[in-house]
Amino acid sequence: MAAITLESVGKTYAGGTTAVSEVSLSVTDGEFIVLVGPSGCGKSTLLRMVAGLEEITTGTVTIGDRVVNRLEPAERDIAMVFQNYALYPHMSVRENMSWGLKNRRIPAPEIAARVEEAARMLELQAHLDRKPRALSGGQRQRVAMGRAIVRQPAAFLFDEPLSNLDAKLRVTMRGEIRRLQKRLGTTALYVTHDQLEAMTLADRLVVLNGGKIEQVGRPLDVYHRPASTFVAAFIGAPAMNLLDARIEAGRLALAGVDLGAIDSGPRMVTLGIRAEDLRLRTSGGLPFHLDLVEDLGAARLVHGFVEGQPLCLSLPPGRELPAVLYLGADIGAWHIFDTITGRRLSLALHPGARVLA
Repeated sequence: MAAITLESVGKTYAGGTTAVSEVSLSVTDGEFIVLVGPSGCGKSTLLRMVAGLEEITTGTVTIGDRVVNRLEPAERDIAMVFQNYALYPHMSVRENMSWGLKNRRIPAPEIAARVEEAARMLELQAHLDRKPRALSGGQRQRVAMGRAIVRQPAAFLFDEPLSNLDAKLRVTMRGEIRRLQKRLGTTALYVTHDQLEAMTLADRLVVLNGGKIEQVGRPLDVYHRPASTFVAAFIGAPAMNLLDARIEAGRLALAGVDLGAIDSGPRMVTLGIRAEDLRLRTSGGLPFHLDLVEDLGAARLVHGFVEGQPLCLSLPPGRELPAVLYLGADIGAWHIFDTITGRRLSLALHPGARVLA
């Protein structure tokens, strides 16, 4: 096991395209870090640089007490689990799991013991003599994980390992991955574009955008205090509502409704609020024009518009809704962002403000 440290790591391809820019991150020994962001944000490139599969243009990568920039992947003491399993089709499960150990000239009895132990943890004992083509997608992914486990590496690197699985199996497998990592205590870097997967797996999230880190933090901290409108819109399902608002004469107004007093000069801001933090009012709140209702069983997602701006709220199931609603929220539920930069502002409504509670 080992800590991983990235210092000002960057990747620029021939032709000048920058995939990763000045990324610095410290991963403690045994920590589960999830790199999350949309396609093209640089998360897989960053992981591949740690693995040694991509050359590092700038900065340093340290695993344990070694700078590994110039080391081959096999010399870095890491094990990688890929999206496509990368199993040898002509080999049995046992042979796939033991192949890397044979190449490292590990004694045969130790190889057998490691494979049996990994198979027991992953419930693969009955499949050890089967070929990959005889296994389900979930079983193949377990074999790929078993191949990584038997190496007893300093760190696991996961590159969207669940992307090829159906929705139900993804839920099962992400639970298995988390329990397994906790049991082994091995440092892990995990890449995904699925923010729900990221929230449920991570000790800490690293949200990437355009090759740069937008925010690092515990999942619920990132959810409840997003550092930017990008994070607010990306983390959470449904995404945080983001609405254009204005501060005039020390008052914050949205859709012609005075939300309360605030310490700021005149400016445009972006207001954020989670769907679950909005409440229905009979009158006097934000006028909301109903557009679409999604019944999810345990909740209803109600979509509509406030002054032409899209907004979603979450309600208990079964309630009849008129065409025009009025909405309110607690004072602490509003998030205020700079409209130009998208960064979170340290502005807050005063406790005595006339918010729409």
